[in-house]
Amino acid sequence: MRAKGMGSNVIVCEVDPMKALEAVMDGFRVMPMLEAAKIGHIFVSATGDMHVFDGHHMEVMKDGAILANSGHFDIEINLKALEKMSSKITRVRTLLDEYALHDGRRLYVAGEGRLVNLAAAEGHPSAVMDMSFANQALAAEYLVKNHASLEHTVYSVPEKIDTEIARLKLAAMGVKIDVLTPEQEAYLNEWRMGT
Repeated sequence: MRAKGMGSNVIVCEVDPMKALEAVMDGFRVMPMLEAAKIGHIFVSATGDMHVFDGHHMEVMKDGAILANSGHFDIEINLKALEKMSSKITRVRTLLDEYALHDGRRLYVAGEGRLVNLAAAEGHPSAVMDMSFANQALAAEYLVKNHASLEHTVYSVPEKIDTEIARLKLAAMGVKIDVLTPEQEAYLNEWRMGT
């Protein structure tokens, strides 16, 4: 969804009918991996299964395609199959390897096929971490202020805290949103006015 939000043309490859249907209803194209392999440029797996990108997929990928794994160990990309198809493997930059294939195409693997968000991470952007730290700090403050009335159990962060952090972040980004009028707020909170 993040890639789509940034303008990418995203294709979802799925084995679970319910998740595939959700993806279609969210506006994504859904197709088998072998079909997507022929038209994609960047491939990211997030399955937790092995050989999601296998030799027969890599045989039809475009020259310059990039493969990354964000799901499970280093088995989602079948690196042994890719090595057999390659005449040369070159580290082109830190944590990005170029596989020169026998047919002249090049495929790139990020993070040595390991979990790319861990193996090739260059740190979380401050634009994300500020919200995470704010959430943790305000949740800790909530626990300190309300500890006497809380039971010994696991609590979700109160929605008020998440909403306040979102409001502050939007303001910091210069994004303005609408505010309910008192009449609208009363309508949403009063069942007798609705149907």
